Amino acid sequence: MECAPGQPRGGTQTSGSRIPRNPRNERPSRVTKPSPPGHGLPAATNHAAWLAPERSRKPLSVAESEQSGWTVLHIRGELDLVTSPAVRQSVHDAVAVGRHDVVLDLSEVFFCDSSGVGVLIASRRLMRSCGGRLRLILPARGAEDGSHVNRVLAALGVRRLFEVYPDWDSAVDDAAQPLSA
Repeated sequence: MECAPGQPRGGTQTSGSRIPRNPRNERPSRVTKPSPPGHGLPAATNHAAWLAPERSRKPLSVAESEQSGWTVLHIRGELDLVTSPAVRQSVHDAVAVGRHDVVLDLSEVFFCDSSGVGVLIASRRLMRSCGGRLRLILPARGAEDGSHVNRVLAALGVRRLFEVYPDWDSAVDDAAQPLSA
């Protein structure tokens, strides 16, 4: 037996039992009108702003310097969904002007999520594709009680992909050996 549009299956419609029509079984569309203050997600389209964890935000800063032919990007703050595009852009800018030996100083990064790890892996891939080198500075102690990035990379099993150095001087010294993975 076929149901008439708007009629429940298996009988006639009674008052208050109307089932909303959804002929293609689609998921309901997102709400486009603003939510009342304090209710639901914001109506803004900047999803990164509400996806980022609620914690005291430490703004990201990226400072660039040159040392022994290496471009050193000093990254300070949190490397997450919101801030990782700035790091990606800094690496791309260095490569675009012909600097193919890059050190990412992550000794003052206090938080890193999967977006940050993705940027590090993408940076490594970019450097390898242009015949360049990428080195990371990840001190065993630092960023308060130990390098958060070091722990995250080790937990994900991707630390071995990178040449990791404990400090700035050893990272730009071609004779220095990287730390073991």
